[in-house]
Amino acid sequence: MTHEELRTRLRQQAQGALSLNIAYIGVVDALFETLHELGAATAAQLAKAAAMDPGYVARWCDAAYAFGYLEAEGETFGLSETGRAMRPSLPGTLMPVAVQSVLSAHMAERAAALMRSGERPGEQVLAERETVLPWFGPMLEANFAATFENTICPAIPAFAEVDARGGLAVDLGCGNGWYLRALARRCPTLRGLGIDGFEPNIEHARRLARQQGLEQRLRFVQGDIHELRLDEPADLIAMNRALHHVWEKDPAALFGWLRDNLKPGGFAVVWEPAWTDDRQALREPARRNMAFQNLTEHVQGNHFLRPDEIVQAFESAGMPAQATLFAQGTEAVIVARR
Repeated sequence: MTHEELRTRLRQQAQGALSLNIAYIGVVDALFETLHELGAATAAQLAKAAAMDPGYVARWCDAAYAFGYLEAEGETFGLSETGRAMRPSLPGTLMPVAVQSVLSAHMAERAAALMRSGERPGEQVLAERETVLPWFGPMLEANFAATFENTICPAIPAFAEVDARGGLAVDLGCGNGWYLRALARRCPTLRGLGIDGFEPNIEHARRLARQQGLEQRLRFVQGDIHELRLDEPADLIAMNRALHHVWEKDPAALFGWLRDNLKPGGFAVVWEPAWTDDRQALREPARRNMAFQNLTEHVQGNHFLRPDEIVQAFESAGMPAQATLFAQGTEAVIVARR
């Protein structure tokens, strides 16, 4: 590839990032959803319906038209096929791509600034941009809920066994509660308790459970796992892409806590990105994002884990465990039993 060809390719990639930035604004300010409801509207009509500033909306409409999210006839705008695909309420929405793009840019800036000092400020970096944190849970839900409900849940017998008991499933680091809501749809008799450190996530989880008629079976509370005591032993404790967030503090104490808060015969189910020691594998398309995310996890005081590390930690705590890989080996579900 010549230098000029390389320049052209990078400029095209930069335009892709700009496109996703425009989509992000349309997602978080509900401009895609509002225009869908209106059918067609001028920029001023869209601004009024979305309760946004007309100057900003007018310029967003031009930018969204430039990048193909809107079609225009005179001064009237409507959603293009790509714009419709960005609606968060649409099944299979492409919203997570836009949210992840802006979150990644934020985390890259933070990593660049922290390289000199080595500081690792922790998970509060996710809350430094006020529009990002509320979309973190919906992003994860849109990316992973269908995989969990349709592929992982049927493949892990522990879920059906706990459901047959009418048992209690606890989700540590529950976010907006999507994991428990998906589990409740598959398992109609189990009860759920979701715990998260961010109160806005808990409020969101409660609201969604009410909307889906699950509030009688699912309960959500704010709490810190390092100070947490369950009111009753659980039949299942799940950590959905959350273990790496607490691993570095004291893994032996964590796995002891999991064992001690399970009923005899109860399950711990951990779902984690499956890190690899094979550096060449990081160039595979399915693993490139993981390599970048592992850098951003370092900013938060975390790092991704190999499945065998998790299995070994369970076994050191006296709980036999087995890992099952999904998604071309990039996702691992580890099940341990007390």
